[in-house]
Parts: sequence; C-alpha cells; structure tokens
Amino acid sequence: QVQLVESGGGLVQAGGSLRLSCAVSGRTASAYAMGWFRQAPGKEREFVATINWSGTATYYTASVKGRFTISRDIAKKAVFLQMNSLKPEDTAVYYCALRRESGTSRTAGEYDYWGQGTQVTVSS
Repeated sequence: QVQLVESGGGLVQAGGSLRLSCAVSGRTASAYAMGWFRQAPGKEREFVATINWSGTATYYTASVKGRFTISRDIAKKAVFLQMNSLKPEDTAVYYCALRRESGTSRTAGEYDYWGQGTQVTVSS
C-alpha cells in the first residue's frame, strides 16, 4: 500500500512563501511521476505542477509559472512545492499525487495515489 503525506501548509500573507513537502511510503513502482493539485472552496480540483521520475521534466499551470517550483528527492522518496509570491487566489487545499508511470501528467485521473491534502491560506 502506498501512502502520501503532505506537510508545510499554513497561513501566509500575500507576497509570502511556503514550501510544501510530500513524503511517499510503501511499495511504489520502480519509477513514478509526481504531481501537485489544488482545490479551492466551491471549485474543481485543478492541476498545479508535475515532475517526471528523473526530475528532468516539469510542467506548471499558467497561473503559477515563475512563482512555484516542483522538485523531488528520489532517495528520500519526497516531492516538494516551493511557492513564492503567493496570492490570495492560491488559497486552496493542496494535494500531492503519485503516478505509476515515469512520465508527467496534468490529468488527475492518471494518478494512482493521493495524499490527504494540506491547507494553504493566503491573506490579502
């Protein structure tokens, strides 16, 4: 059983920064991609960022490009989301997800495991 546990969320003022972490445990595939998604109140879950197995390919939704950075530590089985210049519209529950394929995906349905989420609140 694969488990994902997010941490690092919290309350921050607009313009501030947060670093989310996601720890992976259990029997994972030999190579897997990771992603971050978010869901704001009353909205659908949306893609934020994804990274491939080797860390050589990353993709971001347009609204966070240049402000957020996804990275991973394969040895520690962890993925991170550095969020800078945060805006009130970034307020959401952030979820990490694992895909049992080495390549990236922007589609939530292509991920096999999900964490419980961590709340990020950005005040204006």
